[in-house]
Amino acid sequence: TLAFGPDGYLYVGLGDGGAGGDPMGNGQNLNTLLGKILRIDVHHPAADGKTNYSIPADNPFANRPNARGEIWAYGVRNIWRHSFDRKTGQLWAADVGQDLWEEINIVTKGGNYGWKDREGKHLFTPKDQPQRPDTPTPAGMIDPIWEYHHDIGKSITGGNVYRGKDLPELDGMYLYGDYVSGKLWALKYDSNTN
Repeated sequence: TLAFGPDGYLYVGLGDGGAGGDPMGNGQNLNTLLGKILRIDVHHPAADGKTNYSIPADNPFANRPNARGEIWAYGVRNIWRHSFDRKTGQLWAADVGQDLWEEINIVTKGGNYGWKDREGKHLFTPKDQPQRPDTPTPAGMIDPIWEYHHDIGKSITGGNVYRGKDLPELDGMYLYGDYVSGKLWALKYDSNTN
């Protein structure tokens, strides 16, 4: 997914590279762009001429050794649409789960959303292994603001925070759906209660 942010930079959502369960560990590996949300400046090529974009100086890993400077956030499995709230500027992202959970995240600078260690708010356990008990979210990882089980749907499709005038009862709600179930929902988010 591609979306320009209110800051004028391009945000790019990239999956972990396929092969169920992220066997290469791309989601947590800061040396690869896979399993990440990138933030790049497409208006100014790199000074060294190696890319037709540059890396904003305030990206969280811009000057960190052994990390790709393009990374804005990491630990995602398969971002299937992300968008910015026109009023708040928040970046909302729908992340398609592996075996059990679909999730919605509000993406923050340098945020780690847990994949492949976590799926939704739960420890990730591949289907062919015994289910591990849930544990509290490790320090440094961010839980999704919303999740739903595969009993409800199997492939979240992200949408937008509604800011139109025609349906005032939807103002501020995140509208999204599920590709497999065909269901549509409106999520009202309260940052105080998450």
